Amino acid sequence: MAKKGKGPDEKRPIIIRRKKVIAGGHHGGAWKVAYADFVTALMAFFLVMWLVASANDQQKSAIFDYFKNPSMERGQAPIQAPGQNGPGGASTSPIELRGGLTASAPAPIAESGAGTPASPGPRDELRSPRALTGETSETKRFQEIRKDILAAIEKNETLQKYRDQLLIDITSEGLRIQIVDAQNRPMFDLSGTTIKPYARELLLEVGKSLEGVPNRLSISGHTDDTPFVGSARSRYGNWELSADRANAARRVLVEGGVAEDKVSRVVGMSSYVRLDRENPSNPINRRISIVVLN
Repeated sequence: MAKKGKGPDEKRPIIIRRKKVIAGGHHGGAWKVAYADFVTALMAFFLVMWLVASANDQQKSAIFDYFKNPSMERGQAPIQAPGQNGPGGASTSPIELRGGLTASAPAPIAESGAGTPASPGPRDELRSPRALTGETSETKRFQEIRKDILAAIEKNETLQKYRDQLLIDITSEGLRIQIVDAQNRPMFDLSGTTIKPYARELLLEVGKSLEGVPNRLSISGHTDDTPFVGSARSRYGNWELSADRANAARRVLVEGGVAEDKVSRVVGMSSYVRLDRENPSNPINRRISIVVLN
């Protein structure tokens, strides 16, 4: 008897395998991004700390002035727009003058006019002797100019009482000479460009002291925040007034001995750059600033 074969209709066992999958946590990368940002910020912080520690006082003052005054202009810098520390902005280290006013100077000048240069910092030792010699000689020349101006005023009995309105300091762009207004003692007529006799005498003495200086000059005019008094129809305001006053000062300096081609800039700053930022109406904000550029 033949064996019964397996036909196509014969039922076969069906085996179903079910695999239980347990979902695991998602391995996201957000924490990696946050950690990378933290490490980058930490690296930048230590880099800044290293730069601050390795810079000397003069370099720190220059960096501070640059970031405090974004529109600062320098004699040879690529940024040519006039700025807050450029022609007449306030700086940090004060030099005491008679009368209670102070002028600020990142690189202080000795009162005698023959001060000893500051000791070199870590970076100065790595700089070329030629560059250091050039800076030292220029600083000495600025000291001599300051000494000559103050000596000329001391010899003039008429100008002695106005010495408190003369501020002289060194900024990152050169020697800065400022003639400021005092209470009830303005340099110019109200809303005008006519220089008062005493201010004219001061400018003439400054011009005589700068006659033989080879450096170029930058002259800027500054006002306070008092609105210009004039015709309502006129567009003439403090910007135009400060520029015209600076140009009037330039003419007196030329009369005093400064060569025409030595003046590289004559600008009006209106009330944009103030010596007294807390009190915009302070008379010292009205001034003429003359910078002997590096």
